[in-house]
Amino acid sequence: MVAQAHAATLNGIDALPIIVEVDLRGGQAKLLIVGLPDKAVQESSERVATAIRNSGLTFPNGLLVCNLAPSDVRKEGSGFDLPIAIAILAVSGQVASQTLRETLIIGELGLDGNLRRIDGAVNIAIMAHQQGFKRLIVPESNAPEAAIIPELEVYGLKSLLDVVELLNGSILHQPHVLQIQPTGQADEYPIDFSDVKGQSQAIRALEIAAAGGHNILMTGPPGSGKTMLARRLPTILPPLTLEEAIEVTRVYSSAGEPRDTNGLVWRRPFRSPHHATSYAAIVGGGKTPKPGEVSLAHNGVLFLDEMPEFGRDVLEALRQPLEDAVVTVARVQSTLTFPAACMLVGAMNPCPCGFKGYPEANCIGAAQCLKYGAKISGPLLDRIDLHVNVPRLKPEELTAIPAGAPSATIRERVITARSAQAQRLGSARTNASMTPRDLKSLIQMDDESKSFMQSAAHKLNLSARVFDRLLKVAQTIADLDHSPKITRSHLAEAVQYRSTNE
Repeated sequence: MVAQAHAATLNGIDALPIIVEVDLRGGQAKLLIVGLPDKAVQESSERVATAIRNSGLTFPNGLLVCNLAPSDVRKEGSGFDLPIAIAILAVSGQVASQTLRETLIIGELGLDGNLRRIDGAVNIAIMAHQQGFKRLIVPESNAPEAAIIPELEVYGLKSLLDVVELLNGSILHQPHVLQIQPTGQADEYPIDFSDVKGQSQAIRALEIAAAGGHNILMTGPPGSGKTMLARRLPTILPPLTLEEAIEVTRVYSSAGEPRDTNGLVWRRPFRSPHHATSYAAIVGGGKTPKPGEVSLAHNGVLFLDEMPEFGRDVLEALRQPLEDAVVTVARVQSTLTFPAACMLVGAMNPCPCGFKGYPEANCIGAAQCLKYGAKISGPLLDRIDLHVNVPRLKPEELTAIPAGAPSATIRERVITARSAQAQRLGSARTNASMTPRDLKSLIQMDDESKSFMQSAAHKLNLSARVFDRLLKVAQTIADLDHSPKITRSHLAEAVQYRSTNE
């Protein structure tokens, strides 16, 4: 006799359906798991048997052969504990088999039969709905994030015994109802741009970056406020939409990162990895490929402090994600694609000692300064739209009371600018994502503006990529200015943020 239960495994941030088949035959009492299981799945035999007995249920006598199909897909993680246990109980007549046909089950078992949280619940819920399942059973702590699909009945249960009761027709357990958090609640931050003294040009550049989704590089001596400014960038970004929150949660869930108590990630990510972080941790990968920092910053900010101190291979690997908004991790067995639509914010000193151009400090020398700056390649600099100097504050600025606009005021301007972009480009798109075709059809310049850009391209020796990115920044400045078209002043300000490092 064979019984089946439906489960799932993660492949990157996508979930794949798995059929758990259990056959019971006479012989020595033993559970044999086949179908390309990893070590965690193989060890589930002891957890499952003990959990069944400790739940007051009967672990059948005889040889149990459990097959995880398809057999050419590697099964990883402890989430197969629950579906294996249910299939065993079904083959022994303790669970009604007919209730398993349209039900997908996932969860880790404790030895006492209680269910423990698993990774990737939101990804599994999306796949379950796409595959036509009517019901999803997950551990109670996974229910809030799994319940994002209204058409799917999601049951968050505490124990194996609860699952058995539900499958046998109990009405004591009800589906979890998703409670959408008002997006305004996610925008409360303990820091604010009103805390910043001076640095009006840098704040303006960050506002432009936030409004258009542009990458930005801040250069200045130690203590000038680069890190402080970068950490306040999320406070002026628009709140996540439901679709964006689901996208971010999918990445976080598959990576095992903490989520909000209501399941979805409602705050825009801000990732700030140390410069010693490995290539795989930044880009993604590993023996079992997981999203890296560039993907964990999806729909948010990736902040690289002391940017030249990162490995050259790490920085060069960012070129493709910055251009395509995805990162591809190739392995012998498979190729995985992770989303990576993030804003890159870099901060660096002007030289290794940080005091280049300051007469009161002795710089280490021009040769070493040149070598330090060259750690960031030209192709990567081309992909950074805004380059801004962050100078040391003057003594009178240090003692002055901060008089800048609060983050809430700046955020309102950013939201208005992004609304104009959504009307022009479509929902969830920003000026930074404009294609050459978009630039051709949407960017209109008069003869004066064309002459200005030709002159700027000649003086600054601009590449075609940088030229296009300047037009995108100018469009963002026009949106902030509520202007229906780009003017020469908008182009001039955009060029100003490139001439700093050209």
